[in-house]
Amino acid sequence: MRIGELADAVGVTTRAIRHYHHLGLLPEPERLSNGYRDYTLRHAVVLARIRRLTELGLGLGEVRDVLADDVGKDLAEVLAELDEDLARQEAALRERRARLRALMEDGVSVEGPVSPELASLFRRTAHLSDSPMAAKDREILALMESTAGPEERERLSGIMSAAMEDPAGVERARAAYALLDDLADAEPDDPRVEQAARALVDCLPGDLTRASPIDHDNSFLRALYADFAPAQAEAIRRTVQIVTRERNVPSPPPDPPA
Repeated sequence: MRIGELADAVGVTTRAIRHYHHLGLLPEPERLSNGYRDYTLRHAVVLARIRRLTELGLGLGEVRDVLADDVGKDLAEVLAELDEDLARQEAALRERRARLRALMEDGVSVEGPVSPELASLFRRTAHLSDSPMAAKDREILALMESTAGPEERERLSGIMSAAMEDPAGVERARAAYALLDDLADAEPDDPRVEQAARALVDCLPGDLTRASPIDHDNSFLRALYADFAPAQAEAIRRTVQIVTRERNVPSPPPDPPA
């Protein structure tokens, strides 16, 4: 058989056959006097087995092990491992579909998809989304959730949810957003910058910022500042400075006993 005839008979491409030759999975056939490869029935049998094994999900390295005479007896073990791997993939897929259904039932936000916890927070604060600064804040929260680890995501979600369940906290956030929105066309030395920074500090739960010092030269912070108008960026920079100074400075030691 010619290579095209073999490919048609087994249902693969001639490119795949050449690739299997290159990897050593399929033995090279003898060549006729005219230089053409002469494939035999044995080549078709081996090629068909390669196709069946790859359709089961085996990688080509695993196929090589199965085809090797000295480890042919391990086929059952390889297939058992493949079955376990497929079971894990099925479980992961079911979990992803469950999350997807929950997102569709709850409604997908502009910033989504996000976790159910953050989606719930966005729903509870939807009345604030008419503020451009509030909309940007939601984007940043979605970004933070995507980049944080599972434990940190849970911690942040709990802190923010608790803050937004407090009506006074929601009003403080509304006031801070309004101050920042007003700075969209202002200069960085505008006296309202300090007022906006103080309003932002009052909105931040203490547990959100007390855990570790803040690096003012952090690349994330630099990118954050660049995404805002100059006066807004200065207000956020002042917020970070105030939080660092007032919340992360260790408490002085107690006075020695008299």
